[in-house]
Amino acid sequence: MPTNHQTDSCISTERGALVFWAPPPSPRRQGCKVQIIDVFSLQVATGYTRDPQSKLLLEAQPSVAAGRNWTLAKAAQLIRNDARPHRWVALELNKRAWGLFWAGGGLQRCRELLAERIGEAEACSALVPATPEALLRLVLDLEPEAPANARRRPWPNATGVEPGTSQPGPNPWKFVAWTSLAWMAVLGVTVAGLLGALERQDQKLELLIQRTAPVGHQAR
Repeated sequence: MPTNHQTDSCISTERGALVFWAPPPSPRRQGCKVQIIDVFSLQVATGYTRDPQSKLLLEAQPSVAAGRNWTLAKAAQLIRNDARPHRWVALELNKRAWGLFWAGGGLQRCRELLAERIGEAEACSALVPATPEALLRLVLDLEPEAPANARRRPWPNATGVEPGTSQPGPNPWKFVAWTSLAWMAVLGVTVAGLLGALERQDQKLELLIQRTAPVGHQAR
């Protein structure tokens, strides 16, 4: 997944937790709903428990649908008190935030920032590659396909078709999955392009002000 450093404007630290907002971030979003994402193992927090030493442990599954929604204040508290606080990101429940995070480089950027806090060795030990297939299983809750040699298959009959089965057809879920990922990618690229255009406009405006400032000073 390519890194888009323009997503830095969507990342902030709130109450000790890394948060990924939809652009542009606003202080009014302090009461928004978020999900807690383990950016290294690609899992979503579903709850929490405590170890024998009463240390809080977030529980997670590789499924967005199974993840719980939290207020930002509660999510920050859980991330801050977790035994592994530097692997979680609070992701705003917003379509633009989702597009930039999953398909626009936000996930990779958050991985880089958190890896700096815990060290590359520890980060790599829990790293799950962010392949399109892995993201599809996470976002769409698809079951991973079992290896061919792990399935017991009966002997085929004379027609070459296994007894009690029909010829396999195209899997409609794969089409839906790839279509969804494509739309996510388009959304992420569109928002990233918009952020880039706004940044360039700000630079041009600042340059124009700098060029016209002496003229205005002379006129006075």
